[in-house]
This record gives sequence, structure tokens and C-alpha cells, in this order.
Amino acid sequence: MAGSVPVDPATGGDHRPMAARSIARRMRGAAAHRGGTGNEEAPLTLETVAIGGLFAVAGAVAERLASVWPADEAQRRPFGLRTILLAVVSGVSAAAIAARSELPWWATAAYLVLLALLLVLAATDLEQRRLPHLVLDPLIVLAALFVPFNPAVEPVNALIGAVAAVAFLGTLALVIRGGLALGDLYLVAPIGLMLGWPAIFTALFAAAFLAAGASLTLLALRRVGMRSYIPFGPFLVGGAVLALVLADGVLTVVR
Repeated sequence: MAGSVPVDPATGGDHRPMAARSIARRMRGAAAHRGGTGNEEAPLTLETVAIGGLFAVAGAVAERLASVWPADEAQRRPFGLRTILLAVVSGVSAAAIAARSELPWWATAAYLVLLALLLVLAATDLEQRRLPHLVLDPLIVLAALFVPFNPAVEPVNALIGAVAAVAFLGTLALVIRGGLALGDLYLVAPIGLMLGWPAIFTALFAAAFLAAGASLTLLALRRVGMRSYIPFGPFLVGGAVLALVLADGVLTVVR
């Protein structure tokens, strides 16, 4: 038969050249590896779905919390489309980070805890145009405490990322009067510690594109005017999530 392999009928030996036999062994090994890992991926998928579901609930709770707290400027907005959207975005973001992460479980958990605080801040900034220090300060402290232990970012790169992000947004705030609030500078510092240099600029540029797209859409729908203030905090959080999920080497062990 054309293409058949000569076999010694007495011994069953394979008379293919050595290179061909080596390739065949590698192919069989790869097939066996794929078969073995297929069963191992199932628990990870279940964990990812569970994390996504948990954060979907957390996102909805964060939106509901932002409608009543801080109480001095609460609008007590009823449950609606914003609640559903924030729940979906929160769940998808957490699931994507968990699925993308190549870090030890405790480091991934640390990123998810920081994400939970970011979601609360995004919800309050979106609802009340403010970033309460009761949530912002613990975020900064936890991000700073995570720096020496974070296997994904060198401590020096984490510090450079935070300083560069604050300097960049601070300069931008001086150029664009009223476009950024002081809370945005506080918020970008822990994000810089989480992502490090140079991934922080992926987050900043992603945030800028998200903000520009949202602003143009709201202008086209006549929901805002040219002088309306649109909070930048939610876009910083969105940019950070995109950098974590899409940037190369962010959620991988480097030390």
C-alpha cells in the first residue's frame, strides 16, 4: 500500500528512519498530553464560572450600594439597566482575570480582592461623581502591601508604574482644566502598583479610548453637553481590567 511503513513481520520492528520515529513519538506524546490536560481544565473552568458569578452579584451589590451611600449625595436610583450592566461587566472581568492568570492561587486572589474594591469605587464614581476615601484608602494600602509579594511585577517596576501614572494624569489635569478630579490621581496610584511599568500605560491609553468613546456616544444621544463632567474613575478601572487581561506578561510569574 502506498505510504505504508515497512515492518519486520518477525519482530514487528519499525524500519523508519530515526528522525521519523522521533517525530512520531513526539506526536504521540503531544496527543497523550492533550488528553491528560483536558480532564484537568474542567475544575479550572468551574472555578472561573463560580468567580464570574460571585463578582456579578458583587457588581450588582456595588451599584445598589452606590445609589444609597455615601448618603449625603445619594440619588436612591431604583434597580435598572445600570445595575444589570455593572453586574455583567463585573462578572466577565473577574472571570477573564481568573482564566488569564498564570499566578499562584493566592496572588490571583489578591488581584481579585483589589478588583472588588475597584468595582465599588467605579460604581460610586459613576453614580455620585466621587471616590470615597473609606474605600479608596484601603485600596491604596492593600496595593502597597501586595508589592513586595506580587510575583507578577517587580517592586521597582510597581513603584515606577505608580509614580509615572500619577505624574502623567497630574500633568493632564493641569492641561485639561476640570477634566480630572483629585480622586482620579489617588485611584491611579494603586492601579500603577498593581500593573507596574510599562503595563500601566496600556491601562491609561485604554481608559482614554473608553472615555472618548463613551463621551462621543453620550453627546450623540444628547445625554450630556460639551461642558458636562463625565467621571473618569470607571474608565480607569476598565483600562486596568483590559491591561490585566490583554497585555502580555501581566498575570504571569516574573520573580
